[in-house]
Amino acid sequence: MAAFDVAIQWLQGQPVVVLNDIARGRRVRIARHGACVLGIEALASRRRIELADGHRDPAELQARPGSRFALLAPFANRIADARYRFGGVDHDLAPGVAGAARATRHGFVRDATFAIVTLGANAQRASVLLATSIAPQPGYPFTLDLAVRYTLATDGLTLETTLRNVGADAAPAFVGWHPYFRVGETPLASWELTIPAETVIDTDADFIPLPGGAAYLPLAQAPELDFRRPRPIGALALNHTYAGLRPDADGRVRSRLRDPASGIGIAVWQERGVLLAYTGDTLERDARRSLALEPMESLPDAFNRPDCADAIALEPGDARTFRCGVEIDLP
Repeated sequence: MAAFDVAIQWLQGQPVVVLNDIARGRRVRIARHGACVLGIEALASRRRIELADGHRDPAELQARPGSRFALLAPFANRIADARYRFGGVDHDLAPGVAGAARATRHGFVRDATFAIVTLGANAQRASVLLATSIAPQPGYPFTLDLAVRYTLATDGLTLETTLRNVGADAAPAFVGWHPYFRVGETPLASWELTIPAETVIDTDADFIPLPGGAAYLPLAQAPELDFRRPRPIGALALNHTYAGLRPDADGRVRSRLRDPASGIGIAVWQERGVLLAYTGDTLERDARRSLALEPMESLPDAFNRPDCADAIALEPGDARTFRCGVEIDLP
């Protein structure tokens, strides 16, 4: 019997890719709609558990409440007032729109139908490569190809997301991932969180980072947000971006979530960028049911930040890859 396999299942007429780690009893389900993870299952003490707090049915997948497990491209999180300036040109992502309706976040691919490019499995891993394109649209006159490879292996789930500029002009572009995790049936407040960061991003009331260096608040000045050592989340409402991430010896930065009652834990890893932690207090349903740990290649509102300009610029013909994933720690 193979150690890993990959299959296609159906969710009320929608194809879902299933990556199986047969030896460890782990399974990851991924929809073509938005290339969105629907579930991450594992075996703990011979009991099947669900670690992903994803969309539960096709209606939620279409409505995408909370952007659960969304791929975020060509930007992650917010753009202030849906406006930015790039290459000396002003852009408006919401022309003719006023007021709160101008809120723009999480990019353009949450409702894209991704093509299944390849499926594969062997003794070490199972994987799927999904792809779509980002076409010119109001406020974003650029053309990009986007590919994401999900790989389930002995070390957990890896995402390798590549943006390629196939247009004639340089484009602002970066990616992120918006997963939500549950590590037990106990309240979120009791779960222990660890984020190996040096700074937290200070924002205005709309969660837009403050200009320039004022955005980078040393955690020594914000002890209530300091999770450099594991501690319970408690009643804290998190919607904060952490920067100055410290990698482990293998180059992965690991932010950890663990339920002391069950001993179940996960580690969200990334190779660079920032990490946004969100307790879901503002969600219309399922508030504080799970914790979002969002690896992002750059800051919220990066399109408007001179300190991010070089990192997000993608020249014609160039491609950039961002890797992140989740490791599973079971008792």
